[in-house]
Amino acid sequence: MATGDTSRRWRLFVPKLAGASLHDRVIACAGAGLGVLVAALAGLGVQDIFPALPFLIAPIGASAVLVFVVPSSPLAQPWPVFGGNVISALVGVTVLHMVPVTFAAIAIAVAASILLMSLLRCLHPPSGAVAITTILGGQAIVDAGYVYPMSIVAANSAALLAAGWLFHRFSSHSYPHRAAVTPALPVGLLRADIDQAVQETQETFDINLADLEALLLTAERIAEQRRGAK
Repeated sequence: MATGDTSRRWRLFVPKLAGASLHDRVIACAGAGLGVLVAALAGLGVQDIFPALPFLIAPIGASAVLVFVVPSSPLAQPWPVFGGNVISALVGVTVLHMVPVTFAAIAIAVAASILLMSLLRCLHPPSGAVAITTILGGQAIVDAGYVYPMSIVAANSAALLAAGWLFHRFSSHSYPHRAAVTPALPVGLLRADIDQAVQETQETFDINLADLEALLLTAERIAEQRRGAK
């Protein structure tokens, strides 16, 4: 087998996440573990009041990946995490009581959750799973009704966010994320150019436009310095 073919095959296993380093990933793993632990402890406190409910929602693990591994993502910010999870659970409970067919209820709940999260600017991918786990949660969630999203789901999400906020006070990342301020060059990209380029691609990118602007302007500055050094 040719060396080039081997390298192309192994390239499939190379992380695509821009800016990722091994050191950051190790630190993020520790943070995610801490965050889930704190969320579980908060859930156990709520479970003392509502013993029939689970103390931890499974999608909180996916929320931890975003909060601790990619804290700059718009999908990982506090309102998407808390609002997305609670709103999706509220939708799940509503659909659970209105649609008796489980597989139909799951599809409707996920679709409705995405729509509401989009309208309320709190899109959070793990929240789609929150809607599903609410539908599949069994009689305990049926009996609890809207207490479930306002107790366990809210407590898990809030505790994870508190852990993320504290953790990132000591990491090299800001959370809630604040884009770095990069001065524009005398001649170069304008924010309007970036907005138009994003619109023309007709794609959705998991990056804040302010971060994208700072990144592009920094790259332009580096290129300008390189040209000047020649």
